[in-house]
Amino acid sequence: MNDISSILLDRRSIRKYTQKKVDSELFNDILTKGCRASTTGNMQVYSIIVTSDIEKKSELAPCHFNQKMITEAPVVLTFCADFNRFSKWCRLRNAEPGYDNFLSFFTAAIDALLVAQTICIAAEAEGLGICYLGTTTYMAHKIIEVLKLPSGVVPVTTVTLGWPAEKPDQVDRLPLEAVVHNEVYSDYSDKDIEAFYKSREMRSDNKQFVKENSKETLAQVFTDVRYKKSDNVQFSEMLLQVLKDQGFMNQ
Repeated sequence: MNDISSILLDRRSIRKYTQKKVDSELFNDILTKGCRASTTGNMQVYSIIVTSDIEKKSELAPCHFNQKMITEAPVVLTFCADFNRFSKWCRLRNAEPGYDNFLSFFTAAIDALLVAQTICIAAEAEGLGICYLGTTTYMAHKIIEVLKLPSGVVPVTTVTLGWPAEKPDQVDRLPLEAVVHNEVYSDYSDKDIEAFYKSREMRSDNKQFVKENSKETLAQVFTDVRYKKSDNVQFSEMLLQVLKDQGFMNQ
């Protein structure tokens, strides 16, 4: 097993960091490697906002529900779908851009996520720890204000990065046969679902999760507590408004 295989198989989310700073030369090397990620049409329609100043991180913290790792991690990276830069280049070269639509946002969001994951792998290869924050799309409108993002730019995901001060247990993953389909999609029978989710439901930490939330099943924790329909609808409406405000819904 080579080093990259070990890194990928051993990966875990790090939420606690030492106070050791990330060397600027190392950090730039990681960013350079990350920006070699695949990108639609070689457009690179993404931007990365690097936040290391404690005051700016403190401004960002409420946008991420005040999770401690925002202020404690040496570096916070906000990955944005960005057609602002590309559209300006087009206009300077007498070409009229047509990227004020949802498809363009989706294209740029894919680019942003590809570069985010590549940077994370490059960082982990150097012994750094990372953690993705799903709060970015919930609070995109507030992040836009804090980071002063112009029209055509929307935050897609955020990653904290630094030297780990912990080595938490790995979370579980479904077996390959649960997520890989050969040739065509094979829908799941009840028997399949029971088999694929059994080990997850039997984990002691997940059983404790169910108990702490006074639920009957792990699925109920997801539907009734963590990702409720009412929250999904509310945050969907907010994100759609962000896309409209940022110029991506003019189709």
